Amino acid sequence: MGKNNAFLPLIEKYFERDPVAAAHVLEAMSSSDAVEVLKTIPLSMTAQALRHVNDAFAAVLLQKMPRALFVRIANTLEVRQAANIFLQFPEDLRREFLELLEEKKKRQVQDLLIYPRDSAGQIMTVDFVAFHGDLKVKEAIQKIRYLAQHDSKASYIYVIDKEGRLIGILRMRDLLLTDGNTLLESIMHRDVFSVDCFMDREHVANELSKRNYFAVPVVDHEHILLGVIRAEQLIADVQEEAVEDIQKMFGASGDERAFSPVTFSLRTRLPWLHVNLMTAFLAAWVVSLFEDIIARITVLAVFLPVVAGQGGNAGAQSLAVVMRGIVMREIPPSRGKQLILKETFIGFINGLVIGVVTAAIALLWQGKPFLGLVVGLGMFVNLTIAGFAGALIPLTMKAVGLDPAQCSNIILTTVTDVMGFLSFLGFAVLFRGYLM
Repeated sequence: MGKNNAFLPLIEKYFERDPVAAAHVLEAMSSSDAVEVLKTIPLSMTAQALRHVNDAFAAVLLQKMPRALFVRIANTLEVRQAANIFLQFPEDLRREFLELLEEKKKRQVQDLLIYPRDSAGQIMTVDFVAFHGDLKVKEAIQKIRYLAQHDSKASYIYVIDKEGRLIGILRMRDLLLTDGNTLLESIMHRDVFSVDCFMDREHVANELSKRNYFAVPVVDHEHILLGVIRAEQLIADVQEEAVEDIQKMFGASGDERAFSPVTFSLRTRLPWLHVNLMTAFLAAWVVSLFEDIIARITVLAVFLPVVAGQGGNAGAQSLAVVMRGIVMREIPPSRGKQLILKETFIGFINGLVIGVVTAAIALLWQGKPFLGLVVGLGMFVNLTIAGFAGALIPLTMKAVGLDPAQCSNIILTTVTDVMGFLSFLGFAVLFRGYLM
């Protein structure tokens, strides 16, 4: 379409008198045709029309424009809209286009593009479909058909106002059964669930699981639609983080993969193996304090791994529950003490029951009532402490700014081993007159 086109004055007059309607016409066109139209009209009209085009389509148009025209238009956009449009670009293209902006606007846009790690804003995708509320049904259907032919992965159709704020969601059934001249705002559903762009990823996953949605829109503090988070991708991300946490719990790096370089694996594993070795020697030192009683009553050595191992298992149960609560943001700071008391009480009951069962087994096996008493008491004390430590350790690590997944398991194992040996052998010394 050249400058000498006979329809050019008519097109300019249309864009000047009703830029909103002109924007809707552009949205109904193919991106190539829309770019050709924008190239023929004055810059001020192009910028005005783009303010009313949804951000995803505006990003497509800007990418197809000549670079000089892109620079002129991008520098006329409001900072918020420019940031929302830049979010739609691939990361490498985003960096390239940012360099083309005026320095002041570049800094302002960059500030709006930065989201915290693991926040909704960082993990959202900008591949979504949104129409203005005053668009007609027939125009929306035409655009949806065009997007479907170009492999759009949109699960929901959102409705936004002139400022880009999320105001509703469309059902395909309503679109198909409604008169083509009806405005979208007349048939949209206004009760739309959305998440803030700064919401934590685990919180988003929790909310999505409650509602069984395929996707959730992401908005800023002004309720402007920024992107969407798809459930399938979110689940994959959360599963990957869970695997990383499991690796950390056993002293491996969360970044390590099956075929990571040997040097990387050694560098991340060896320090924690040294820590584990130190804690193992600490437990061994506790046992060495009771060498005399073990030498005189050798059967005590048989029950050492039983008491320590059961304490480790009980502590791991508490640790798993508390770690999940931390990850899913279920534990407010004000209820940390309540959770510790609850897990300690559970450990107390478990210790009482398992202690009685263990005492009975020791009695039937060895035929010594006081040996059963010593084993049972040692088990009771260790499981009570295990419940307490399983809750206290990760909450303390979180409070002091350390990663609970990285160090909790090693510390817990040390506590249950040391306290298991100390309590069991301590009771053995106390009742040695009845055991020998």
